[in-house]
Parts: sequence; C-alpha cells; structure tokens
Amino acid sequence: MKARRRTGPTNVVKAIVHDRDGGACVRCGTQNHLTIHHRVNRGMGGAREEWINQAHNLLLVCTVCNGWFEDNPRESYQAGWKVRRPQLPSKVPVRYADGREYQLTPDGVRAKAVTR
Repeated sequence: MKARRRTGPTNVVKAIVHDRDGGACVRCGTQNHLTIHHRVNRGMGGAREEWINQAHNLLLVCTVCNGWFEDNPRESYQAGWKVRRPQLPSKVPVRYADGREYQLTPDGVRAKAVTR
C-alpha cells in the first residue's frame, strides 16, 4: 500500500499558530476542541502553493467556529477568517475574539493591523 502524502502544516507550524493565537479559538475564545483552519482553502488534493501551510494562512479555531465559517462565508471573509484567491493571507487582516484586527506573517508574528 502506498503511503499517503502529507498535505497539511508541519507540527512546528501548528505549534507556532497555537502559541500565536494564545491556545484559544480566534473567533469565540474557547480553549476546547481546537483545530487548525486554512484561511485560503487548500483545494482538492492538497496544496500547490508553498505558503498555503504557513502561519499567516492558518488560524487556531474550535470545531464549532470552523463549521460556522463555512455556513457564514460573507461574515467570514469580512473578518478575514477566510480569504479569497488571489489575495494573499498576509495582506488581509484577521479579527480576533477580542475585537481587534491583526496582520499575520508567514513566520508566526501577529501585529496590530492598521485600520481599513
């Protein structure tokens, strides 16, 4: 049997995202049932773009909010929880549970965003 190709972020990147987001869901703030969410979807069969699994494209979210993003795309795009192609996630601010917006970088830095 052929081994499956890993298409998600590495454990190191997951740890960076977990630390950056304070171990809590970026939308609701819970610390329960957390998962990694891609702001720009990976698409079928994994990622072609090198940046797709970098920290600026990833958020720590709970499973409830992860489903909410899919059910509420307009609000999700407005808050930066989802990003439409061809935009790059580093260019789109993200609203966190504290109501503040932040710019995210590929290396896992979160900086307060300049207001739009």
